[in-house]
Amino acid sequence: MQQLQAIIALAALAQDTRLSVFRLLVQAGPEGMIAGAIAEAMDVPPSTMSHHLTKLEHAGLVVSQRESRLIRYAADYAGMQALLAFLMADCCRGHPEMCADLLSAIRCDVLPEGASA
Repeated sequence: MQQLQAIIALAALAQDTRLSVFRLLVQAGPEGMIAGAIAEAMDVPPSTMSHHLTKLEHAGLVVSQRESRLIRYAADYAGMQALLAFLMADCCRGHPEMCADLLSAIRCDVLPEGASA
């Protein structure tokens, strides 16, 4: 990932609704959710949700798939991994033991203290 793409992705996540939607889609897994269900879960009008989902898609953080008249959105795990890899690329200066706590904190089955799912 290039720096400009990372900036776009981080800017997309630097908004309350979009960050919440991204986290919802990560939790939903690869099958994702229909756009209307996302809007309902977030208590956001469908037209506003469409704007947020478009921003996340352009940022490379979600993907969409048309199913007849509906659009299903899912987290783009490759995009998320690329962003995390970009952020961590220079971590630890060749000493991975320095990042051990961070790496264990991002395991799917372990949440950092004080975090909620």
